[in-house]
Amino acid sequence: MIKIEANPEEIYDIELEHSLLEANAKIARTNREKLDARGITALDFMGAIGSGKTTLITRLAEKLKDRVGVAVFNGDATVSADADPIAALGVPVVQIATINGCHLDANVVEKALGKVDLSKIGLIFIENIGNLICPAEFPLGSKARVVVVSVTEGPWMVRKHPHMFLGAQLVVINKIELADIMDVSVQALIDDVHRLKPDLKVIPTSCKTGAGLDELALAVLAV
Repeated sequence: MIKIEANPEEIYDIELEHSLLEANAKIARTNREKLDARGITALDFMGAIGSGKTTLITRLAEKLKDRVGVAVFNGDATVSADADPIAALGVPVVQIATINGCHLDANVVEKALGKVDLSKIGLIFIENIGNLICPAEFPLGSKARVVVVSVTEGPWMVRKHPHMFLGAQLVVINKIELADIMDVSVQALIDDVHRLKPDLKVIPTSCKTGAGLDELALAVLAV
């Protein structure tokens, strides 16, 4: 596993011509062009802490690593606990340690792209920092954005964070095996998503039972 750090003084070692967001968007476009030129699909997984992003990505890597070359960029403030189980699969992993940062940015993703052999990669899972606010403003150059929300977060997560869902191409309602215990309706969460964006694909999943994971893998391959 490779580790890179986005030190506070070096998060943006670029010339800010107009604004932080514009500078980030410019690098994101460059990242996307680089990926498209190589036929690589990158997906930006966003969600709150504890939504289950890491486990979902691990399950997807297990299912798809023998079908298409998979790499994972794992964003975490400090530790590598999330990245270690993925690296154990034999999948290239770059841990992006953001220190105090609350989101990934296109600049650190550009650096991560330089740490893996892209000639052997067809699919990159980018696990963003656990946050349902900040990442929405910072595209990374991915082909699609996946929002993961779990039933353990309560019934109002979609309504509280509409901007995050409006910018997504796929939504995962995770940990559905706990829905009854948490007294949360999976269908109500799906309905909330569709009220915001009627054509947005929503897949309920459970990493514990395996429910929905095959459908999610197919949706990922179809991006």
